Amino acid sequence: MNYLFKASAVIDRPKYVKKAVPASLSDVEPRGTIGRMERLPRLDGESLVDFFTGFMVYGLPGRGALGNAFAARFKAILEDNGLNPKDDIPVERFLHLVQDDHIIGSRLQAWLSTIQLSWKTIQDGFHEKADDYFAEMEGADKAGPGTLELNPDLIIPAYAKHEIHLQPGGYVGDPFSGYINYYYANIFYAAFYKGNTQDQVQADAVSRIPTPADGQVQRILDMGCATGRLTLAVKERFPKSEVWGIDVGGPMVRFAHTRGIDLGIECHFAQRLAEDTKFPDNHFDLIISSIMHHEVSAAATDDIVAEAFRVLRPGGVYFPMDHRTGKQLPKRDAATNFFVWLDHHVNNEVWRPEFESRDFAEVIRGAGFDVDENVRPARFGNGVILATKKA
Repeated sequence: MNYLFKASAVIDRPKYVKKAVPASLSDVEPRGTIGRMERLPRLDGESLVDFFTGFMVYGLPGRGALGNAFAARFKAILEDNGLNPKDDIPVERFLHLVQDDHIIGSRLQAWLSTIQLSWKTIQDGFHEKADDYFAEMEGADKAGPGTLELNPDLIIPAYAKHEIHLQPGGYVGDPFSGYINYYYANIFYAAFYKGNTQDQVQADAVSRIPTPADGQVQRILDMGCATGRLTLAVKERFPKSEVWGIDVGGPMVRFAHTRGIDLGIECHFAQRLAEDTKFPDNHFDLIISSIMHHEVSAAATDDIVAEAFRVLRPGGVYFPMDHRTGKQLPKRDAATNFFVWLDHHVNNEVWRPEFESRDFAEVIRGAGFDVDENVRPARFGNGVILATKKA
């Protein structure tokens, strides 16, 4: 089965027609597009990525044979040692029981190898055609629609220097980090959702974002925008609004701007810190972020929330989408705790435990926002936090 590039994925955005890029710009797409997604530069790379996606599904409990074998073995080991797998058992109590088991080890090695080989395959494809993709970005840097601001002298915070999700070079250390991250994320979405080649996950999330009570949405900020998928989707929902996406990763916003030009969507991207946006006080009507806070330290989260409060105008909405915490955190079982531990220790989610140890809604409330936790979530599995700045 073709998991990543199945034609049915375009059904979610049927009205999209690829816009013509000005002839003066370099538009690199050696193998064409599927809807709004450019195909990977080489067929063998695309085939490998599709195989890795299928193999990832093969290792998911409830989805594939290896995942089901893992789940059954994990349950049996705990029960044989007098532990109830449905209980919220700390990893430290059972890690020594499962870490040397051959079935569990096979599943974990398959998972890790799939991640590493996926990253490498995608990275190699873009490095092989580096001159072409450099030319594409350089041609787009000062072109529009939209604008790009790069800050090569920006001091990168320690929290952003990790190779998050094992991405080679992380978000800041490879000039093609944006390209690489975009295509790897498609593997994740294909394995855990129904695909996202047409940015349908972001479009659905954006359709659920609440707006200020007065209906004024003139300026919007996406904090930690990464490759800009959510930012571009926001502009499509609010075409008359001025939309900004900022991220610490220069390669990320550079890709986002290049893709915005390719799609003909006018957004402004800047390499800036979410905790120091450089925008004036009370500037934005709506501020959003998506799965950013669990990837920064608690101290950075505090600073970012304070900055959001500063640049949001009275009556404006702050809507950060991230993992559930505090009262919203669902009851965990042993297997969930094990996978969270793996995500932290193996998948390099450095700050996830620190983020989930606090009540994010209370952190936001403590910064001065009014917080409503009774709105619908924008994305499956995310917390529900609608924050407003008093008018």
